[in-house]
Parts: sequence; structure tokens; C-alpha cells
Amino acid sequence: MRYEQVADDVFLIRGTDVNMFVLRDGRDLTLIDAGWHGDAAAIEKSIRALGHRPEDIVGILLTHAHLDHVGALNHLHRHYAIPVYTSATEAAHARGEHHESATPLDVIKRLTDRSTLGWAARITAAGGLRKNPVPHIQPFPTEGPLDLPGHPVPIPTPGHTSGHTAYHLPSAGALATGDTLVTAHPTSVIVGPQPLPNFFNRDTAAMIASYSELESIPAGLILPGHGPIWTDGIAAAVSRAQENAAHQRT
Repeated sequence: MRYEQVADDVFLIRGTDVNMFVLRDGRDLTLIDAGWHGDAAAIEKSIRALGHRPEDIVGILLTHAHLDHVGALNHLHRHYAIPVYTSATEAAHARGEHHESATPLDVIKRLTDRSTLGWAARITAAGGLRKNPVPHIQPFPTEGPLDLPGHPVPIPTPGHTSGHTAYHLPSAGALATGDTLVTAHPTSVIVGPQPLPNFFNRDTAAMIASYSELESIPAGLILPGHGPIWTDGIAAAVSRAQENAAHQRT
């Protein structure tokens, strides 16, 4: 099964080279991000393996509207009427009103070894070439902690996309960083906290500047959109990512 518990009432679901997270409060769940289109079955199986039903998901939070994070949103809404929320800026992106993503040509130019070729094959099979707008997405209904399991607090972190959002989970001492700060990616040779390669980002400099919004958050556990969980705290993760930024590929 593709899930594991990473903190009290916090679970990691592994999609196709992408992470999703479940927050639990009694019988109610929050899902952060939804993988690729082809990851819908993995999400449902993991939820059931936790002893829940997909209907127990009372809301989905989106960090940003790239295809590897919006994948199962329409499936979950169509079958279970689950609402999904993100920042107002990112909601327009998710609806398809503008485009902020690496193009297939950007990816093809960087398929230089067996690792990146394997990643490209996996994400293509998972829906990497499929357009997937999310017409039902909504902006956050309130500011501050959201009235959802885990009481996540949205943290604006623009740069990877214009409206990217991280989520502080105070009760778990955790921070879901989405793609603002990751710990690995098949297209990167860097090990540990890092920004994604520049070609994935709308504005890499703005993304790195947004680290200042993260480094003082009381979070010992970092839940990245890609790569393994980081347990040495956000300040150390930001410091390492800033150091690694100079070595990341364009």
C-alpha cells in the first residue's frame, strides 16, 4: 500500500513520483493535493486502508495547479462531491484561465539519462499529457486556520506558481511545502532540501524569496511535494535549500 503515518493523524500517500497528505480528525479527513490523473485509484485504496471511505474527505487543499497535483480532483468531486480550495490566484490557474507550467518540450530537452527517461515514462502513463482543468475549485473561504481536519493554515509562497500555497499544521508541528521546497526529484541530482529545477518554476527568485515566510514557522516535520519527509526542521531545510539553489539545473 502506498501510505504511511508520518505524525499523529497525518499520513503520506505516495503517487507517481509525487506526495499527497491526509489529515485526520475523528472520522473526517483533509487531503492535501491529488497527484496525477492516474493516481485516483491509489488515493482511494489508501483511504480505505486507513479504515476510512473517500466520502470521509470533507475538503481538499491544493498547493498549486500543476498536473501532478490536480490529477484526481475532478474524479473525487464527480464521485463524492468533495470541495477543493486554494488561493484565489491559484484558483484561476486551476480553472485553466492561464498557464504556468513546464511544457513538454521543456521536459524532453532534459531527458538525459535513464532516471529522467523512466520518470517521463511513468508520468506519461499517469496522465502527464492530459489537460485537467478544475472548474469547481474555490478560493479559501476564510483567512487563517481553515475549518477542516488538521486546522491547516495557508502560507502564501509564490514563485513556483503565482498563487502557490504551503500549509502549516500546528497540531502536528508540520509544514506541507508543496513544490516551493522539495527534498528530491527525478530531474535533479541534488540530495536533500532544494528548489525544483528552474524550468519548472514561474519565478525561481520569487520562490526562494518566499522561504523567508517559512523559516520561522514552528515546524519540525517538513512534508514536501516530492521526495522523502524531512525531520530536522524548517530552518535547516531552508538553509540547505538556499545552499542547493546555486547548484540546481536550469
